[in-house]
Amino acid sequence: MFEIARTLVQAGHETWCVGGAVRDALLGIDHLDWDLATAARPEQVRRLFRRTIPVGIQFGTVGVLDSTGRMHEVTTFRRDVKTDGRHAEVEFGVSLDDDLARRDFTINAIAWDPINERLHDPFDGVADLELGVVRAVGDAEARFREDRLRALRAIRFASRFGFSVEPATWRGITASAPMLGRLSAERVKQEMDKTMEQVALPSSAFALWRSSGAFTTLVPELAGVSDRALRSIDALPLPGVPNRPLRRALRLAALFSEVPEQQLRPLFKRLTFSNAEANTVHAIVSSWQRLRPRMEEALATVGGAGAISDRTVRQWAAAVGRMRVGAVSRLAAASWWAARDAGATRATTPIPTPNEWRRLHRRLLQ
Repeated sequence: MFEIARTLVQAGHETWCVGGAVRDALLGIDHLDWDLATAARPEQVRRLFRRTIPVGIQFGTVGVLDSTGRMHEVTTFRRDVKTDGRHAEVEFGVSLDDDLARRDFTINAIAWDPINERLHDPFDGVADLELGVVRAVGDAEARFREDRLRALRAIRFASRFGFSVEPATWRGITASAPMLGRLSAERVKQEMDKTMEQVALPSSAFALWRSSGAFTTLVPELAGVSDRALRSIDALPLPGVPNRPLRRALRLAALFSEVPEQQLRPLFKRLTFSNAEANTVHAIVSSWQRLRPRMEEALATVGGAGAISDRTVRQWAAAVGRMRVGAVSRLAAASWWAARDAGATRATTPIPTPNEWRRLHRRLLQ
């Protein structure tokens, strides 16, 4: 990144690091994808570097490969001329401040000069990082009209960093919620996936989707999703590199665990799930929905997980299938954890203790 910035500056083009990498660096979070904003126009950038990729020339963005082969997006200073809430027409030849003014939130509108090692923060984003606040740049409702996805991004950032949403920004989100249907299903699914993968406790994000009206517009099947279903997501592992697709599928299964089975396939198709992910999530959710009443009845009848017979455990495993039994068992454990977290006890709900379920989980796998 430094060599790219140095080349641009030496050619006479003002250049700054911008975006999430600057924000994350100030928060002490490692970030490898450093992007640059520059006064150079796209054709000038392409002439200066041997290895470039036309990522989004119409928007002023050129991908430049550094000496290690890593690509960095280099974007010409720009401002929006016209937008329909999904796409924008931009013009070049503007200042850094004009470029930062078109960004979504103050915490993302901070620039870093890597050559002279100085910050440029015209919208007090550093102060908002210190306060733990997600605040729109300028007029919140105007920012959300420019790009409706920003409402969901605000929620994700707040949940990821444990920040609050500034009141005017929250009013902008709720005002934007009825218009979120203008977003493509692909963008909604991508935002859902990012929340599952980046947020340690996704229940906080999806509770805001629910209270803002975003679910009502985008996924009506989840408009009334329960706190128990949302909290159960938090008990499942954060997707990482090892086995990442299954971990994300488990979290998605928890989110959709209350949607009637017959609605799942059409819903996943509408949200542009891949066939593989749709099949996995559907199998986990449908198995859990069929087994949950049987499991809770058995737990209530025998008085504890330790008294469940081997025959009953074999029947449960056979009903799920050996390829899914581990995932369904983990979803069951997450659901019961959420019930306990909400104050449920054995007197009101037949739920095993964590130790009892760990033993039962091993028996199911065996």
